Amino acid sequence: MSSVKQVSPNTVVSQTKQWVLDVIIGLNFCPFAKKVFDQQSLFYKVVEPENIEESLLALIDECMRLDKGKEVETTLIIYPTMFKEFTDYLDFLELANQLLEKQNYNGIYQLASFHPDYCFTGVAEDAAENYTNRSPYPMLHLIRESSLEKALESYTEPEQIPLRNIERATQKGSTFFKQLLNTIKHTK
Repeated sequence: MSSVKQVSPNTVVSQTKQWVLDVIIGLNFCPFAKKVFDQQSLFYKVVEPENIEESLLALIDECMRLDKGKEVETTLIIYPTMFKEFTDYLDFLELANQLLEKQNYNGIYQLASFHPDYCFTGVAEDAAENYTNRSPYPMLHLIRESSLEKALESYTEPEQIPLRNIERATQKGSTFFKQLLNTIKHTK
């Protein structure tokens, strides 16, 4: 299991950007990420809450910020000091999705989930395919559904994206990803 060390918010953002470049864009895990990254319309919000309630409030605050304008397309909400255990993160993710629904954000925003110890149900903890959702820190990816729908319209066989990602991750192997994430976590 990974441990989360106290680092500055600037370092958290720098490391997360490097992860987006090297993993998400570099391995084409998200074929839509490069455009958003190049247009600088991906926002990085570092949140260091003291409890679950503050963590959820940060999510809704970001939804309201995105409601106000279109210059930011999508946000990575990063929680470097919370949710060290993957099971705690999954509990939080469930609450976050419930809150989006309660606040009438269904159909407007959706969440993608990333965690240093991400493990798909029924998959071995050390399987390379888990690295499609492993990140330097626990985070939520807040996505505008309208933007996602528009991007998917121009992509052939979007339902194949997860399968291609698993195949690509398996080809690279767990050792590759462990080394890459370790390198990213040691950059300033």
